Amino acid sequence: MSSSTTLFLLCLIIISQLLAIFAAEDGLLNNGDFETAPTGGFGDDGATDSPDAVPSWKLNGTVELVASGQKQGGMILIVPEGRHAVRLGNDAQISQEVKLEKGEIYSITFSASRTCAQLESLNVSVPPASQTIDLQTLYSVQGWDTYAWAFQAEQEDASVVFTNPGMEDDPTCGPIIDDIAIKKLFVPTKPKDNAVLNGDFEEGPWMFRNASLGVLLPTNLDEETSSLPGWIVESNRAVRYIDSYHFSVPGGKRAIELLSGKEGIISQMVTTTPNKPYTMSFSLGHAGDSCKQPLAVMAFAGDQAENVHYTPDSNSTFQTANVNFTAKAERTRVAFYSVYYNTRSDDMSSLCGPVVDDIRVVVSGGVRGLRLSGLRFVFMVLVMLFMV
Repeated sequence: MSSSTTLFLLCLIIISQLLAIFAAEDGLLNNGDFETAPTGGFGDDGATDSPDAVPSWKLNGTVELVASGQKQGGMILIVPEGRHAVRLGNDAQISQEVKLEKGEIYSITFSASRTCAQLESLNVSVPPASQTIDLQTLYSVQGWDTYAWAFQAEQEDASVVFTNPGMEDDPTCGPIIDDIAIKKLFVPTKPKDNAVLNGDFEEGPWMFRNASLGVLLPTNLDEETSSLPGWIVESNRAVRYIDSYHFSVPGGKRAIELLSGKEGIISQMVTTTPNKPYTMSFSLGHAGDSCKQPLAVMAFAGDQAENVHYTPDSNSTFQTANVNFTAKAERTRVAFYSVYYNTRSDDMSSLCGPVVDDIRVVVSGGVRGLRLSGLRFVFMVLVMLFMV
């Protein structure tokens, strides 16, 4: 076999492996929607003790395959999407082995709903990274929400694990999980003319095209492992990652809807030059989700804070706003939260809020113009002196 043929075959192998990796990484995990029937089909009672009863998943504890419309007592169980989902009983767990790229950042997207308790929690982990997320039905009347959680892969062979840490009187109670997907995140290249990373929010967690509720981003204080590259969620309530297929978005395909007033803050530390003046600009809009007005954000840039109300004209669902500030250090915090606790007018209970997008931090143009005008003035004076 010639060296050129060998090289060609090696290239084909590498390309096929890369295609396999990419296909496996982004999107639904194997049987992530739990619609693949177990051996023997879906039974009337989905509770199982067998560790292999749910295809592609390992089970531990009381795990139940539930169906849409299934009743428990006087309650109808809520399946987020499709026909089936799994419910985790006390201290129950499901897991799946995945192949990852060591050192890369990934985001897990999943849908979840509560059953018996007023407050249920779900721990999602790719050991050693983990986070416990409270499932609160504050964000929609559907009874379920979609969440995202990010982690950094520490090894190539890993397990995605979901655990119910609760201990209810009824051991079959517990959160229902559905539509589990994974996405490898890419940190966007920072524009030369903008100090903000991912200011247009186009890079973020996996979003299902047919999911109309957006993706909730819970508290995450580690900007290195954020589902929204460059940004962190500082407070104890989530913000909503939305798309242009189901919401009004100022620009591009993605934006952030701020929920829960001061309890839903996004922020980023941007690189600045001390004592230099800057302008932070951003788009402020309405998501088109029947959110009751007034809508307003508190925008922070360094030591400046401005309350900006949404007051667009009739031809637009968004407006632009600016905050001028002088940098005091080499890194400056920019942040946003909703001034009000808004709810939707059509159900009076689902949390909503203003939309922010296209965030930019640049050196103030006025100052550059002023410096240029000053140079021109000095030049003109020198010319006049020489003429004399």
